[in-house]
Amino acid sequence: MSRRMTFGVIVGNRGFFPSHLASSGRAEMVAALESAGMKAIVLSPEESAHGAVETYDEAKRCAELFQKHAKEIDGIIITLPNFGEERGLADALRLANLDVPVLIQATPDHAGKMTIAFRRDSFCGKMSICNNLKQYGIPYSLTSLHTEAPDSAEFKKDLQEFAAVCRIVKGLKNVRIGAIGARPTAFNTVRYSEKLLERSGITVETLDLSEVMGRITRMKDTDDAAQAKLAAIQKYVSTKDVPMEALMKMAKLGAVIDHWMMASHLTVSAVQCWTSIEEFLGIVPCTVMSMMSENLIPSACEVDVLGTISMYALTLASETPSALLDWNNNYGSDPDKAVCFHCSNLPKHFFKSVKMDFQQIIAGTVGKENTFGTLDGTVKAGAMSFARFSTDDFEGCIKGYTGEGRFTDDPLNTFGGAGVVEIPQMQKLLRYICEQGFEHHVAANFSTVAASVQEAAQKYLGWQMHRHEA
Repeated sequence: MSRRMTFGVIVGNRGFFPSHLASSGRAEMVAALESAGMKAIVLSPEESAHGAVETYDEAKRCAELFQKHAKEIDGIIITLPNFGEERGLADALRLANLDVPVLIQATPDHAGKMTIAFRRDSFCGKMSICNNLKQYGIPYSLTSLHTEAPDSAEFKKDLQEFAAVCRIVKGLKNVRIGAIGARPTAFNTVRYSEKLLERSGITVETLDLSEVMGRITRMKDTDDAAQAKLAAIQKYVSTKDVPMEALMKMAKLGAVIDHWMMASHLTVSAVQCWTSIEEFLGIVPCTVMSMMSENLIPSACEVDVLGTISMYALTLASETPSALLDWNNNYGSDPDKAVCFHCSNLPKHFFKSVKMDFQQIIAGTVGKENTFGTLDGTVKAGAMSFARFSTDDFEGCIKGYTGEGRFTDDPLNTFGGAGVVEIPQMQKLLRYICEQGFEHHVAANFSTVAASVQEAAQKYLGWQMHRHEA
């Protein structure tokens, strides 16, 4: 997933302010992006005065440049080294029509340089461009401070958060999700609206579990795809005490899913588990799903399509693996702690140490010999971001919540994949989840990206978002 981010840069300038500030401001923003390993698409001083946008002609030239690089550009940054001509800046965005996130940055004045030769007034100009973008109906993001220099620590952090916003927006637009099998009867909680997702540009492709079983039956143990997946499984996790017959079934399942996803141009998946796969194939799909999530292509169990989207948003933001967990148990009497658990298909990234085992819950129903493939281990300590999206058929919208906490080192003696989480004012969060009727599943990630998830989903995707804060 990790690749060099590319940003269109629009440099603001207004003629009766010092134009040399536009020249230096352009250079400073390009240097800031290059220092962060990012690429700038920006007018040159040969294409417009000082490489900035002031007139309508310059706005047209900037738009033409951006359209030429439309497939590359992840987002647009407006930099205001002086007040800036708000009409030209807004026109450049409207004419380019890229429909990508926009960040507005204004460079601060220096208290000792307030003469006409150095005065910027970008503090004021930022309000003017925001006012115009509101009139134009163009959404935009703001830096954490009203004014901050391109080479400042504050802007460096804001740039990383904006890059995460851009990855989420770009990743969730036109994403194709593979739903394998039917929703388990006992899980009404994972019902969702394909139509509301389609309205947001998210397509769901389905595959009946009988088709998966049929393709597995026709696959020979010696097939290259099965052997390659078997080797990958054995390399991925310790399979000691797991029967080879079960491993081969997992390999075939993984090979069939891989082929279907590639042939159908799918990015992420959600898989039926309870209890068809165990009864008719004799394994759990956890390891196969864990491997996909570890490779930044999330896979959620119980055909929780919105859970997969929640995982994917966090993965896009942080560029690290996400897991789908249950808000599962209280942890003693601490109101800000809880046990998050799944049985489990967590990516290996989440564990202190991990081994393949049988699924203790389902084994009581279908027998231990039919439930090998789960990943057993304790979740490691670290920063945690969480997110959950849901389709609300009654309101006709997609909604969600996000926030941050941490996985702790608190002792936990259980099975599957489990960890203790600590979230400030957690009782307030739990009440919100219950009052709003959200699912018991939540996506988690070792990161601090809640701000980017909220910004991307709410401002650019048009979803209703709640940000949990202490």
